[in-house]
Amino acid sequence: MKKLIAAAVATSVSAIAFADVSITGSLKTNYTHKDYQSTSVNDSDAFSHEGNLSIKGKSGDTNVVMNFGAIDASGTGTNATGAVTSEDVYLTTKIGDVNVKMGTYDNGDNALRASTRAPRFNATTEMGGFKLSYLNGNGGGSGTSNQNDEVGISTSLGGVNVSYTAKDGGETIKASTSVGGVNVSYVGLPSDTADSDRDLIELSTTMNGVGIKLGQASAETGTSITGDSWLGDYEGTTEHDMLAGQDATGVELSTSVAGNKITFRNINVDGGASANTDWDMNKIIVTRPLASGATLEVTYKDITDEASTTTDVEVLDIELAVKF
Repeated sequence: MKKLIAAAVATSVSAIAFADVSITGSLKTNYTHKDYQSTSVNDSDAFSHEGNLSIKGKSGDTNVVMNFGAIDASGTGTNATGAVTSEDVYLTTKIGDVNVKMGTYDNGDNALRASTRAPRFNATTEMGGFKLSYLNGNGGGSGTSNQNDEVGISTSLGGVNVSYTAKDGGETIKASTSVGGVNVSYVGLPSDTADSDRDLIELSTTMNGVGIKLGQASAETGTSITGDSWLGDYEGTTEHDMLAGQDATGVELSTSVAGNKITFRNINVDGGASANTDWDMNKIIVTRPLASGATLEVTYKDITDEASTTTDVEVLDIELAVKF
């Protein structure tokens, strides 16, 4: 009986100890075939995988997040054997009416600029219908002494969500609303550096079960679009390199057929003043949840580049992914 009671107590203590800890993760494997138009460039076949693990702990109003990743992009390099690396380590908490997030973390996908992982301190609060924010460290990497400051304010005015952020070297202006069932959004990145402004306008709606999205991203001659958005993964250059002054215009149609989500995108990039630098991409994505709990995604894209026939390519990517 004593052993039974001891076992029950140990089990109860263990359950309490782990009650506020959760572990989630994901893994995806890809087969990618590239068929180049030019015979001077060899076609390629590659297998790759990417795994992520997130550990979250909670104590009252304080949460701790630790993210780990294991990436094998090409079968070579430091992570070729699937070495696990630490990515994000941060906590969120409340100090009075102020929400605080501090640690090292990625600032996420951005439509017009590349994401960065850096030590950061972020504080937000609400006052009189306005959300006030302060961020330190958005530009400096680990070990840097010149951390950038950002001060922002956001609110809703007549059904329009607006925000303004002042930061070292420029500003961020955002506005979004819905008019007659059409979602409209604007992001502007005015820069203190000459000819380095960027902006993005997006419209989206649904008609007869078909999602429709339109977008135009513009960059002045002294800067380029380097972010990751539905217009393209210009950050990771898995779509195509973006040159300074190039603008991107895109249309996306999406629907569901027999349990499959089908997305079509057409992206046109205008080289602006630079001659023969226009390029365009047609992309089809088919995603299907499997009974096993995994998701199958097949992507086909065709890129045509005026700059050089050596970069004209058709890409077939087959991805098997699971989240837990």
